[in-house]
Amino acid sequence: MPELEGQKMQLPAFIADCHLGKLAKYLRFMRIDTLYFSQIDDNDLITLALEQNRIILTRDRALSTRKNAPVFFLESKELPQQLQTLTRHFHLKEHPAPSSRCIICNTPLQIVEKAEIEHRLPKKVAHYFSHFEYCPHCDRIYWHGDHYRRMKKYLESVLGT
Repeated sequence: MPELEGQKMQLPAFIADCHLGKLAKYLRFMRIDTLYFSQIDDNDLITLALEQNRIILTRDRALSTRKNAPVFFLESKELPQQLQTLTRHFHLKEHPAPSSRCIICNTPLQIVEKAEIEHRLPKKVAHYFSHFEYCPHCDRIYWHGDHYRRMKKYLESVLGT
């Protein structure tokens, strides 16, 4: 993805096939626009990728050989190698995305004031955290607690960041 003179490089958008749900969550955590469907027909997957200018991530060899399909085949079955391959190939560490994404539904998160959602938080979370993000699609609230720190630490160990 070379940079054009005077133009910023654009982050790729992906669709992870049904075998890559965990990879989709980590890409979303990295702020990468990544759709995921636990079940979808290959033809529908290709149509959606073409309509939305997305790259299909797959381990399915048959899908990876389809003509006119924007497919990136992942050789490894292991998540660390998949993340390393994608990061290296698409230069993902060089592209900070503008907003966080819901790791469940891929919707861009919105920063929300603590006072607006405090009644929904566990007491310890409300006491120790002040920055929150909200998914307007699936109604989840995110903060940088243990789960966030574990995912971040995992990515740092895998990607060497």
